[in-house]
Amino acid sequence: MSTESAASTPDSATPRVVLLSGGTGGAKLARGFLDVVGANLTVIANVADDIDIYGAHVSPDPDLVSYWLAQRVDPRGWGIENDSFTVMDELRKLGEDIWFNLGDRDLAVCVQRAKWFAEGVRPTEALARLTKSLGIAATVLPPTDDQLRTTVQVGGRRTGVQDFLIRGHGNGPIEDVKVENLEESTVTDETFAAIHEADVIVIGPSNPALSITPIIGLPGLRDAIKKASAPKIVVSPLVEGFVLKGPTDAFLDHLGVTHDVAGIASLYADVLDGIVSDDAPLAPLPDGTAHRQVDVLLDTPERRREVAADVLSLAAEIRGAA
Repeated sequence: MSTESAASTPDSATPRVVLLSGGTGGAKLARGFLDVVGANLTVIANVADDIDIYGAHVSPDPDLVSYWLAQRVDPRGWGIENDSFTVMDELRKLGEDIWFNLGDRDLAVCVQRAKWFAEGVRPTEALARLTKSLGIAATVLPPTDDQLRTTVQVGGRRTGVQDFLIRGHGNGPIEDVKVENLEESTVTDETFAAIHEADVIVIGPSNPALSITPIIGLPGLRDAIKKASAPKIVVSPLVEGFVLKGPTDAFLDHLGVTHDVAGIASLYADVLDGIVSDDAPLAPLPDGTAHRQVDVLLDTPERRREVAADVLSLAAEIRGAA
C-alpha cells in the first residue's frame, strides 16, 4: 500500500498506533505501520539530534521519518531521493568546512523551517506543514516545542551528537550522554493527547540513549505512557544480536545492558507490556512481559508490514489477557 492509497482520515475500526521513533529503524517501522493502519498512525520523533547549520534548522529524525512515510527517502538511507548537492559544492569552493552534508532539496526544507521558527511558528506546526506538503496521511509530532540538544562525551571531550556521529564516526567508548534542557522542557498537548488516545503504544527499534530517552525522559511523559490504557510494545533494535546501523552497541555498553532482548527490555521495564525481537530471552524478562519472537529485519516493504502486524497481534493478545 502506498502513501497515496493509505486512508487519509482515521478509521475507527483500525487501532490508533503511537510510535516513539528515532531515525532509520524507527522510520522504517513507521512506514510499515502506515501501510497497515494508515492515518491512525502517529509518530513522536526525537528532536534532540537537531542542529542549526548553514543558516538552516536541520531536524534529522522527524525529517527521515517523514521522507520514509512519503516514500521519498534516498537509497543511501538519508535525505530526499535523487537530490543534488550543488549548494554544498559551492560552499566548499567558498571555503566552508562541509562536514554535515545536505542535499539541495533537503536544505530547502531546513532553510524554510528556520524561517518559520524565526517567525514564531511552533515546531509542531512546522512539522505538520512539512508532512502536509509531502502528502503524508499519518501524523508526525515532536514531543516538545522546546529546544533539546544531545551531547556525548568521549575521551574527555564533549561534542554535539552530530559531531560525534559524523566527525567522530560514532566511536566509543562513551563516557557520558546528556540531553540539554530535557528536565526544563514541556511536553506538547498534542503529544499527551496522542498517548492518552492510543490503542497501542510502540517504542521503535531506535537507539535507546540517543533517540528514545529524549522523548520518554521529558517531564511527565514516561508516567503518561505508564498510565495509558494501551498495551506498550517495544521492538528491539538488534538483528541477530547486532546493530545494523549506527552506534547503538556503544550506547548499550554505556548503559550497562546486554546486547539481547533481556537487555533491551530492562531499559523499559517500568512501562512495557511486551517486546518483539528475533532472539529468545536467555535471561528473565521483567515480570508480566509478553514476548514475540519474529524476524525484525526491516529491509523490505513486506517485512516492515509484517513486523507492524506482529506488534499489533501481540498487543491484541495482551489486551485480551488483561
